[in-house]
Order: sequence, then structure tokens, then C-alpha cells
Amino acid sequence: MLKRILAILLVVVSLSLQGCVTPTAGLNIYTDTIDGYKFLYPNGWLPVSVTSGPDVVFHDIVEQTENVSVVINPVTDKKTLADLGSPGEVGYQLGKSAIAPPNSGRKAELVNAEARTVGTKLYYLLEYAVKVGDRERHNLASVAISRGKLYTFNASTPEARWAKMQPLLERTVKSFSVD
Repeated sequence: MLKRILAILLVVVSLSLQGCVTPTAGLNIYTDTIDGYKFLYPNGWLPVSVTSGPDVVFHDIVEQTENVSVVINPVTDKKTLADLGSPGEVGYQLGKSAIAPPNSGRKAELVNAEARTVGTKLYYLLEYAVKVGDRERHNLASVAISRGKLYTFNASTPEARWAKMQPLLERTVKSFSVD
């Protein structure tokens, strides 16, 4: 009888604990009201002061090469993301110009490219395998256009940590949104 009561109690406690888990558990929100974007980033990551290039960068305290960043570039003639090309075409161009630009010593291979609509906004989700010298990395990116600007949110981790970080970085990249 005592075993049954303990078993029932264990089931009730475990079910109540599952109710405490949220989709944003382990993540903080960053909002830039001036540039009109927001995203979630992992707890324990800190902002990095940057003077040129990305608008904002956060990195892990321990694995400092693990990071997320936002880069904003102007877009001409009120183009839409679809005007720039398919997810694969945009992913290929982004890989050549931003992920592994000429003379950077990096090589990027586009692994996956897909379109996603949230509300009225179109986002391209891109995945890259990146080689930097003898090191391998994994990058995820979300690309969107708003306010006449191209927003690129990038998350990057060493390949050795990819299996562990993949679910968290995927949630982070999918959380990226523009006004």
C-alpha cells in the first residue's frame, strides 16, 4: 500500500514539474527597439562590445567562440526577401559574403535552407558547415527584411559542441523576429 502511495505521489510530482517547463526555459530575451528586432539567447551568455560589423554580439562565458550576432545592412528599392531569391540562393550568397568572405580563411557549405513565415514576415533559416583552418564550426542563421534593411541573425558553435547545442541554438534562431 505504501509503495502505491509513493508511486502515485511520484507521478503527481513529475507531472507538476513538467508544467513548469516553458519553451523559453534557459533563455533570456534581447530587444532592440531602435532597430526593431528581438531574439532569445542562452542564460549565462554575455554581450560583447563591438565597434564595427555586427549590431550586437553575445557569447558564452566558458566557450567564448560560441556566439550569436545580428548584422544589419540596407536593402535598395524596397525589395522583399523573396525578391533577393529563394532560401538556397540567399543562403549561398550569404555564405560567400558574410559567413566565409573572400580572404577570410573560411569555407562555408550551405547544409540546409528553408523559408518560414511568422505573421506577415518571411524568414529564411539557413544552416552552414564552416571550416576555419583545421577547425570546424556549425552556423545557423535567420534572415529577414524590414524597414528597408536586411537583418541577419547568426548563431555559431564549434562542431564538437553542435550535438549538445543544436536544440538550444535552433530555438534561439527561430526566436529572432523583426518589426
